[in-house]
Amino acid sequence: MSMDSLLAEFSRLHFPNPPATSAQLTAFETRTGWKLDDDLRAFYLHANGGTLFRPLSSAKYCILPLDEIERARVAIRGRDEDNAGPASHYTLVDMQDTNYVILDVATRTTGCYPLLDAFHETYPDETPCIATSFEEFLEKALRSGNRAFWLSNETSES
Repeated sequence: MSMDSLLAEFSRLHFPNPPATSAQLTAFETRTGWKLDDDLRAFYLHANGGTLFRPLSSAKYCILPLDEIERARVAIRGRDEDNAGPASHYTLVDMQDTNYVILDVATRTTGCYPLLDAFHETYPDETPCIATSFEEFLEKALRSGNRAFWLSNETSES
């Protein structure tokens, strides 16, 4: 499915925030020191974050707005030090249970950042790749029935 189709579905069936402005994108890239890939740029120009399946207060998938994306080691370990995780890991999706889906901005495959599972109890030692692009992640998440699609034993809670 194309990114345009996924974004249309997100807007139609889920809870998008208003789009980010070009100034917000520039401010984000200046603050973090890395550029959004094409998938992420398309998403944030469509919606500056939002939630899947449920509104924010009870959402499992909370795609962070640009101003809430931070180094994963700060969000998970509370400190911006090398022993708390790689400086290239950034939060993208708050799973609302102290766990995150994160990006590794030091690694690009076909122009996209991979998305990793950041389980708070095992981060940074274990960060399995769960999608090779945001487009792949969004498609799988939209089909997940409100469960963490990469965890095979989790039950659906639509």
